[in-house]
Amino acid sequence: MVSIRKIALDTVARLGPRYLPFADVATDDVPLSRLLRLSLFQVTVGMALVLLVGTLNRVMIVELQVPASLVAIMIALPLVFAPFRTLIGFRSDIHTSALGWRRVPFIWKGTMLQFGGFAIMPFALLVLSGYGEAVDAPKWIGQASAALAFLLVGAGVHMVQTVGLALATDLVREDDQPKVVGLMYVMLLFGMIGSALVFGVLLENYTPGRLIQCIQGAAVVTVVLNGIALWKQEARDRTRARSTAPKPRFSESWEKLIRRPGAIRLLVVIALGTFGFGMADVLLEPYGGQVLGLSVADTTKLTAVLAGGGLIGFALASHTLGRGASPTMVAWYGALVGVPAFAAIIAAPETTGSGLFVAGTLAIGFGAGLFGHGTLTATMRAAPREQVGLALGAWGAVQATAAGIAVALGGVIRDVIIGLPGSESSGVALSYTTVFAIEVLFLVLALCVVFPMRRKQARPDRSQAYIS
Repeated sequence: MVSIRKIALDTVARLGPRYLPFADVATDDVPLSRLLRLSLFQVTVGMALVLLVGTLNRVMIVELQVPASLVAIMIALPLVFAPFRTLIGFRSDIHTSALGWRRVPFIWKGTMLQFGGFAIMPFALLVLSGYGEAVDAPKWIGQASAALAFLLVGAGVHMVQTVGLALATDLVREDDQPKVVGLMYVMLLFGMIGSALVFGVLLENYTPGRLIQCIQGAAVVTVVLNGIALWKQEARDRTRARSTAPKPRFSESWEKLIRRPGAIRLLVVIALGTFGFGMADVLLEPYGGQVLGLSVADTTKLTAVLAGGGLIGFALASHTLGRGASPTMVAWYGALVGVPAFAAIIAAPETTGSGLFVAGTLAIGFGAGLFGHGTLTATMRAAPREQVGLALGAWGAVQATAAGIAVALGGVIRDVIIGLPGSESSGVALSYTTVFAIEVLFLVLALCVVFPMRRKQARPDRSQAYIS
C-alpha cells in the first residue's frame, strides 16, 4: 500500500511541472504537494461559485419561478463585502495573534461564514419550493433566508480567497508570487469544473430534496477541505506575537499603493473587463433553460464548460507571460476574444442544436481566463512584498464589485424587458440578448482603454508599475 502511494505521488510530482500551469513554482522547501494541498481552499470557493452562480440561480429562476431580478440581487449581495477585501488583505498583512499567525485566523473565520450560509440555504429553498411541511410558509421568509445565506457564503468566499492567496504568496520567493497565485486560480477552475460535473450528475433527476442534499454535502466538504488546506501551512511566529511596534494605518498604506504610476488605470481596466464578462454569470444557465430548452443537468454542466475555457486561457496566459509577454497585452487579447464569443451566444437560438451556445460559452471562459490572468499578473508585479495582501485585496475588491454590479444589473434588465408591453412573444429571448449586447459594449470599452497600454514593457523593475 505504501509503495503504491509513493508511486502515485512520484508520478504526480513528475507530471505536475510539465502539464499543470504554474507548477514550476514548486521548490524543495515548498514542494508541489504542499501547494496543491493549500489550493484546496480554492476548490471550496469554486464549489460555492458553481452552486450560487450556476445551479441555484437557474433553479430559482426556472423551477421556482423567482424573478430573475430578485435572484440577481441575491447573488450580488456579497458585493456589500467586496470593497472590504482590500481592508481584509491589509489586516492580514499586519495581524498578530497570540499564536503568532497572520493569515490562518481570517481563513478559518471565512470558512465558518461559508458553512453558516450553506446551513441556512436548504431551509430557505424548502420554503421557496413549498416542499413538504413548508408548503404553508410565507414566501418572503424563504426569500429573506435565501438572501442571508447568499450573503454569508459570499462574505466567506471573499475572506477565504483574499487571505488564502496572500498566504500562498508568503510561502514562495518574491519572483514566484504571480506564479503561485496563478496556480491557485487554476485550482479554482479545477474546483469549478469538478463541482459542476458532480452536481450535474447528482441533479440528473432533479428534485428539491436532491438539491438540498447537495447543498448540505457542500457545507461539510467546505469545512473538511479548508481544514486540510490550512494544516501546518503558516509557521507560528512568536516574535511577531510579542511585537509592540506601531502598525501602519490603512489609509497610509492605501495611499502608498494607489500613488504608484498606473495603479488607478489598471483598476479601471479590471472593472471594465470584469463587468463585460460578469453580466452573463447569472443569465447563461437560465438562457439555456428558457430559450434553448436545456435541462437542469445540462445547464449545470455549462459551468464546467465555462471553467474549462478559463483553464485553457490561464494555461495559455502562463505560457506567453513566461516567455516575456506584456500582462496588459494578454488582458487585451482576452477582452478581444470575448466580443465574438458573446456574438455566438446571441446567434445561438437561430441555429439548430446547442453547439454554437456551448462554443460561445467556452470562448467566454477562455477570454475571461486571459483577461483575469493578465490583470492579476500586472497587479502582483507592481506591488511591494509588504503590501501583497493589500494589492490582492484591491484587485479582488474591484473585480468582485464590478462582477456584483454586473450580475444585479443583468437580472434587472432582463426582467424589465420581459415586462415591457408587446414583448410577450419574443420578450424572453430579447431580454437575454440585450444583456449580452451590453457586455460586448463594455468589452469594447475595455479594449479601448487597454490598447494604448498593451505595448508597455513586460518586465520592468518591481519598483515601477506596469502601465501608465
